[in-house]
Amino acid sequence: MNNVLPAVAIVLAGGVGERLGLQMPKQLVKIAGRPVIEHTLAAFEKSPVIDSVLVLMTPDHVGEVEAIVARGGFTKVTGVIAGGRTRSETTRRAIEAMGGAECKMIVHDAVRPLVSQRIIADCVSALDRYEAIDVATPSADTIIAVDEVDGEEIITDIPPRSRLRRGQTPQGFLLSTLRKAYELAAADPDFTATDDCGVVRRYLPDLPIYVIPGDENNLKITHPIDIHLADKLFQLNSNPPAVETSGEVRARLLGGRTVVVFGGSYGIGKATGDLAAAAGATVLSFSRSTTGTHVENPEDVAEALRRAHARTGRIDYVVNTAGVLRIGKLADAPDTVIEEALRVNYLAPVYIARAAADYLAETRGSLLLYTSSSYTRGRAGYSLYSSTKAATVNLTQALADEWSERGIRVNCINPERTGTPMRRQAFGEEPAASMLTAEEVAGTSVDVMISDWTGHIVDVRRAAPSATPSAA
Repeated sequence: MNNVLPAVAIVLAGGVGERLGLQMPKQLVKIAGRPVIEHTLAAFEKSPVIDSVLVLMTPDHVGEVEAIVARGGFTKVTGVIAGGRTRSETTRRAIEAMGGAECKMIVHDAVRPLVSQRIIADCVSALDRYEAIDVATPSADTIIAVDEVDGEEIITDIPPRSRLRRGQTPQGFLLSTLRKAYELAAADPDFTATDDCGVVRRYLPDLPIYVIPGDENNLKITHPIDIHLADKLFQLNSNPPAVETSGEVRARLLGGRTVVVFGGSYGIGKATGDLAAAAGATVLSFSRSTTGTHVENPEDVAEALRRAHARTGRIDYVVNTAGVLRIGKLADAPDTVIEEALRVNYLAPVYIARAAADYLAETRGSLLLYTSSSYTRGRAGYSLYSSTKAATVNLTQALADEWSERGIRVNCINPERTGTPMRRQAFGEEPAASMLTAEEVAGTSVDVMISDWTGHIVDVRRAAPSATPSAA
């Protein structure tokens, strides 16, 4: 009955980050290269069921969020207004700002940046049948109730875990329903509340509140550890979905664009360049063997980029797949091998990033680097390779933050074992079924390169074997 009503996302961003020990609101802390609130706004901007977004921000930082909205091109955001001293006061201000026209209000904590499209869609859909909804997940822990006796906490009850849920956001309401609940609350001198469903439950007790299944990833940034957990979750969630970007989308985003590939003479670099060229991009490849370009030489890197820009007048994407892998114990490695590993595997990405920055800022383009699964834990036999690849990961994340205001995106691909000439030279022939192909890694590389992601370390893994053939 309510499916014709507009759906408005109300993003509550009034927290100040006291429990994080920060000097800024927690919604402005950067995770995966972007402020937390920017991730949250991106989720609602992307949702096809959300018509508009209203942000209520800590009063002293409204301007900063307005700048984020402008920079991010969030067209659904209709306003950024000052929130109140408490959550309930902030919600009151949102209700006042909505005016009198009925709508579906999807109220969400700005510091839950990993809210899924499924949850958003379920909330909007459920308001066709209910006037109030909540999002919750089952409790994996036993919950106990305690009282204080002589200064000590004593268990007074252990509620059945099967009936307990952990509340999340969004919470959804018809505007008229939430307004009525808050009008009744305003007349109560003993009013206290921690969330909007609590207000509806207390003052409209006969109104059913429907519960939508939440998601364990939909965590709230509250404590310092949450920042690290959220960053890791963004990395895990960065992997492209089973259905890859269509050829039509690739052609739209790559047609007329210029892609510069360092290390593009063979392996992943060549496959990535070929795929981008097939989608309509002008691909300029530079390598030691084909153009005499030594990526560890900053003059060579700068000259390659000058040539590319002179040819097409723009550089939209820069990809660096160049690398060396030497196997052996560090104690036995000659100085020349150590220097080569450091210069090619780490200094080269630094030189490429520095030289490409101004070109990519002009086109609001992206830089794509590569790491190795060994970056998470150094391995005996190739300590130099592992450590330089770990440095590349840190470089990616730092540059994504450093360059965010210039509109440059920086990401890093982390492929599993891949059948490339460099790997065969180091390890010899290996079973092909145990490795990715260069073309598989290239597909993910192109999709990440043209995406709006930044600061992500994207794993590329072999598909798990299926018991039955998949449908064509």
